[in-house]
Amino acid sequence: MTATEISPTSRRPPVRVLVVDDHPVVRAGLVGLLGEEPTMNVVGQACDGDEAVHLAAELGVDVVLMDLRMPGTDGVAATRRITDANPAVRVLVLTTYESDEYLLAAIEAGASGYLLKASPPEEIVAGVLAAAEGTAALSPSVATRLVARARSGGKSEPAPETQPGFLSPREHEVLALVAEGCSNRQIARRLMIGEATVKTHLLNLFAKLEVSDRTRAVTRAQELGLR
Repeated sequence: MTATEISPTSRRPPVRVLVVDDHPVVRAGLVGLLGEEPTMNVVGQACDGDEAVHLAAELGVDVVLMDLRMPGTDGVAATRRITDANPAVRVLVLTTYESDEYLLAAIEAGASGYLLKASPPEEIVAGVLAAAEGTAALSPSVATRLVARARSGGKSEPAPETQPGFLSPREHEVLALVAEGCSNRQIARRLMIGEATVKTHLLNLFAKLEVSDRTRAVTRAQELGLR
């Protein structure tokens, strides 16, 4: 996906974004990531679908960054309610799950795009801007699955390893350094990346492993045979 270019002289007001995720650490990370963008204004946070529907209407948002699996009203149902109430609101799904089941359900509910939590930070930022402009935002692997499905006449292709616990090579590297007791700054130096990027990788790890702290991430990875 190519980032939508915003002219420095553009007078368009910042995109009003609502972040929805039941995992507080992930939610905080996304708010921090988007909050650093001058083209965006995070106007609210929600921890479940019902709260997302309420705040989307109350806050007059442009884009809802929506998790799918949440207790109570899930992201698919919330997306449908939000887009039915106001088609001008764009819902961009951000999830760990890449299966056809979730992908098609989200799109049918009215989602404008579908990104994975393993996406690079710049891809998430670009996706929000694209959604605000009315352009579909899809992770490359998701786009590939849609094309493959269309070519196969709508039949589902075998899902890749996207169950909780499946980590990218970089996430494995970050996890290994966390296990060594390295701080975010030390990890950034060792891998020659920014501390903000380290934090994003950690948030992705927490989401995939379904944990809320570094220690539990290491032990959970060991339980799953990932280290």
